[in-house]
Amino acid sequence: MVRDRGDGPASRRRRGQGELEGQVLGALRAAGGPVNAGWVQERLGAGLAYTTVMTILTRLLAKGAVTRRREGRSFLWEPAADEASLAALRMRKVLDGETDREAVLASFVTALGPDDEQLIRALLGEAADDTGGTTEGAADDRPEH
Repeated sequence: MVRDRGDGPASRRRRGQGELEGQVLGALRAAGGPVNAGWVQERLGAGLAYTTVMTILTRLLAKGAVTRRREGRSFLWEPAADEASLAALRMRKVLDGETDREAVLASFVTALGPDDEQLIRALLGEAADDTGGTTEGAADDRPEH
């Protein structure tokens, strides 16, 4: 077995978890419209293999972060939503993975600063107005802390 001594191609810095997905999403947002995987590969450069780009795009598709449509023998890819929507999706996935949603949400809300807490209260109020009712468990029902 050949070991990497830090002086060859294997010594290139490994990307952190999710870093490459972020770079691919960034390239897709910069494209301004649907593009193929080859276009993404060219933009990211750094010797990134086409198969790696395809793997990342497929993972992002499974997460609902990108969409694709067939054109000829390949696919055209684009972000499914803006950055705020993608961040919200990640937050929901984390929350969905927890067994005690109430504890997680309570911990999140109590850690917010006053401005963020007020923003959430306003957003919950707007959501209640849009549905013609109240939001169950809304922040307005919680005591001040």
